[in-house]
Amino acid sequence: MQSKALNYVLEEPNPRQREFLLAQSRFVAYGGARGGGKSWAVRQKAKLAALYYPGIRMLLLRRSYPELRENHILPLQSELQGLARWKESEKTFLFPGGSRLRFGYCDSDGDVLRYQGQEYDLIFMDEATQFSEYQFSVLTACLRGANHFPKRMYLTCNPGGVGHQWVKRLFVDRQFRPGERPEDYTFIPARVYDNRVLMERDPGYAAMLENLDPDLRRAWLEGDWDLKAGQYFAGFRRECHVVRPFAIPAHWRRYITLDYGLDMLACYWIALDERGRAYVYRELYRPDLIISEAAGLIKEMTPPGEQIYARLAPPDLWNRRQDTGRSVAEVFGREGLPLTKAGNDRVMGWYDLQEWLKVRETGGQKLPGLQIFDCCANLIRTLPALQRDLRDPNDCAVTPHELTHAPDAIRYFVAGRPCPGAAPSREQYHFGMQKPKADPLGRGERRRVL
Repeated sequence: MQSKALNYVLEEPNPRQREFLLAQSRFVAYGGARGGGKSWAVRQKAKLAALYYPGIRMLLLRRSYPELRENHILPLQSELQGLARWKESEKTFLFPGGSRLRFGYCDSDGDVLRYQGQEYDLIFMDEATQFSEYQFSVLTACLRGANHFPKRMYLTCNPGGVGHQWVKRLFVDRQFRPGERPEDYTFIPARVYDNRVLMERDPGYAAMLENLDPDLRRAWLEGDWDLKAGQYFAGFRRECHVVRPFAIPAHWRRYITLDYGLDMLACYWIALDERGRAYVYRELYRPDLIISEAAGLIKEMTPPGEQIYARLAPPDLWNRRQDTGRSVAEVFGREGLPLTKAGNDRVMGWYDLQEWLKVRETGGQKLPGLQIFDCCANLIRTLPALQRDLRDPNDCAVTPHELTHAPDAIRYFVAGRPCPGAAPSREQYHFGMQKPKADPLGRGERRRVL
């Protein structure tokens, strides 16, 4: 294959890669299993487009810059010698005729905002299942321009990751929402056996995939999208673990648990009934707060008279800051919110949380030990999205970092060994009615005791 701009000879692609290079839908996803030759196909598509359409603007993204550098920038610096010039300050290859291939990353949802307002003709999302649906949606708005160049987004993907569900919905299940046109979406499945170059040069790679545990083997070798590959809390079910808010009885013991950093405050109010079952009933999830602002918001969201048994926090909040000599815990205490140090053994904490989420027979009902009010949207979003750490499957992955704040806060709660609420004595009832001091919404409703 040759461009009409320069005599560039393309290595022979395999049949699946050829489909990818020739696809003309607005959104093209390529992959499914590992080892299908996705990165090579992306680089070739970008080079061909740059040479065929002088002046075209392209953006190639991965989740982190180190991955981007190893998988694309370094190989392209070798492959494009004599064809394009690398400009380090802009992380961009400049081609003859004005074509540009820029490189970027999105480690968190906030990172994608740096691309707002920019225009690209082609966008490549490498390992798209590592991106959130929000990031994908923001980037689609950058796919525009008043020129004759095609406007397309090319995605490579494997099952698993934070973006598993949205990629599967659009490209595998083809379940479209209003405004999404089926003809705009093409999926090209590929497996390691389609990549004959890899099979010839590294036959042991396929053998390694064949020896994985059954779930990972079906996802990474066979490209099975019906598995929640790598999901840590695979037993989480919205219909089981999420409930509508209700008025919490006054005798239930209430806790606050939090994970604090300048990038995010994740804070939750949790109540335990007399059987030891927990209900997460209020959420504060806010970035960019200094310590006093974080403490002020927590006090503001705690209604007067709501008795909090303990405020659980990670041990690192007791580390003294070099600039002030005070710890975060000390500042919280001065703001009237004394903290209790929770354990920070990650693996045991996640094991404990698995036990809390497990469904058991309770009072004739099968219920989990922990349920979440549906107003706690960020916890409901991030808890099931947590992935296993590929280096230690007993632990959760710490990336994408944005997903870790809310689950970490709940981990500190279970590590704090919370105690059940004490059942009220008969004298506390009057004509079958009990008036709680405050419900989770602060309305002080009366609750009938059956």
